[in-house]
Amino acid sequence: MIHYVLIGLGVFIAILSVVAVFDLLPPLRIVPDSTHFDFTRFRRISFPISAVLSICAITLFFTHGLNLGIDFRGGILLEVKAKSGVADIAAMRASLEKLGLGEVQLQQFGSAADVMIRVAEQPGDDAAQQVALNKVKETLGESVTIQKSDVVGPRASGEYLAHGMIGLIAAIGGILIYLWFRFEWQFALGAMIANVHDIVLTIGFMSLSQVDFDLTSIAALLTILGYSLNDTVVIYDRIREILRRYKKMPMPQLLNESINQTLSRSIITHITVTLALIALRVFGPHPIHSFTDVMIFGVVLVGTYTSIFIAAPILIYLGVGSHRGDGDGGKTVA
Repeated sequence: MIHYVLIGLGVFIAILSVVAVFDLLPPLRIVPDSTHFDFTRFRRISFPISAVLSICAITLFFTHGLNLGIDFRGGILLEVKAKSGVADIAAMRASLEKLGLGEVQLQQFGSAADVMIRVAEQPGDDAAQQVALNKVKETLGESVTIQKSDVVGPRASGEYLAHGMIGLIAAIGGILIYLWFRFEWQFALGAMIANVHDIVLTIGFMSLSQVDFDLTSIAALLTILGYSLNDTVVIYDRIREILRRYKKMPMPQLLNESINQTLSRSIITHITVTLALIALRVFGPHPIHSFTDVMIFGVVLVGTYTSIFIAAPILIYLGVGSHRGDGDGGKTVA
C-alpha cells in the first residue's frame, strides 16, 4: 500500500513540475497585489498580550514544570529486531503495558523489524531496574532478538538534558551572530526577541499541556527557531529593500507594505507545513505525537503571529529608519 502511495506522489510531483516549467497555469495569488492591510496598528495590543503570555509561560515553567520523558528522567532502553521480519508494535506495546512498569515507548527505526523500546525508570536502586529489564525481556520472549539493552541512570539523563539546552542556546547565539552580519544590529535584536518569544510561549504550552519533553522536543524547538527565523528574515529583507527605495515613507506604512508583499508567501508556507504536521499527528506513531503537537503550536500558531505582529513592528521601537536622509536619491511618498 505504501509503495502505491509513494508512486502516486511521485507522479503528482512530476505533473506539477511539468506545469511549473512550461507555465501551463497562471500564477497563484493567495493575496491580491493591491492588499494594504494595516498590521502595525495592532502593535499596541499585540505587545502587551505577548508580554502577559510570556510571563504566564515563565510562571508555568517554574511552578508546573515540564513532563520530562524517559530521555531526561532515566529508564530502560532496548533495541530489538523481530524474527518474523516485521515488528508488530501494537501487540508489543499491549503486552508490555500489562507489566505495570509505567510509561512505555516503542519506536520503529531502521527497517520494519527494528524497534526501540523505552521504559520509565523504576522506583528503587539498580537492582530494581535490572528486575524490570528482565521482565521486559521475558515478555518479549523468543519472537525478537535483543540487539541492545541498557539502563539510563539519572546522571546520563541529566547530561542529555544539559546537552540539549546547550544546543538550544548555541543555536540562538549562532542566529544572533548571523543576523548581526547580515542586517543592522536593530534587525538582529528584533529577530532574536521574536525567536525567544516563540521559544518561551512554546515551553509554556508544553508545561500547560504536559506533553512529553524528550529529545524530540528539543528537535522541535530547534525546528521552530529555524522556521521563525526564516519567516522573519523574508520580511526583514523586504523591509530593508523598501527602506533603500523610499526615504520619506513613514515607518509604520513601510512595515505594512513589507508584510503585505510577503503575506502570500507566508500563507502558502504555513499551510503546507500545517498539512504535513496534521498528517504526522493523525497517521504517525505515538512517539512523535509530542513533536507534532509542539510543532503545530510553535510554527503554525505562534510563529505566524510573531513574524507579523512582533518581529516587524518592534523595529519601530528599535529606531530602524529614524535617521534616513531627506531625498538623497530615494523615492518619496506623498
